[in-house]
Amino acid sequence: QVQLVESGGDLVQPGGSLTLSCQATGSTSSIYVMGWYRQAPGKQREVVATAFTTTAFIKYADSVKGRFSISGANGWNTVYLQMNSLKPEDTAVYYCKADARDGAYWGQGTQVTVSS
Repeated sequence: QVQLVESGGDLVQPGGSLTLSCQATGSTSSIYVMGWYRQAPGKQREVVATAFTTTAFIKYADSVKGRFSISGANGWNTVYLQMNSLKPEDTAVYYCKADARDGAYWGQGTQVTVSS
């Protein structure tokens, strides 16, 4: 079992920056992918960025390339999402996800609102 807790969501103005954090606990040695996803009101949940913990191979959604950066600490038990040049369309609940040998785990989500 893996537990994920996100933090860092906030209200930010367009063009601003924000860093989200995700802390993984439990059977973290079984995790092989950590990722950030988001879900805007009335829309499906979509992938933002993913990282393979063993190879550090990282992939971004086209909509955030060049603006967002995923990184890890403590062997990827802590995962960050640095978000720059935020746009109103980045407004969503952001979720952390861990793919582990026994299944996928999600955090509870953290709200990011980009508005003036």
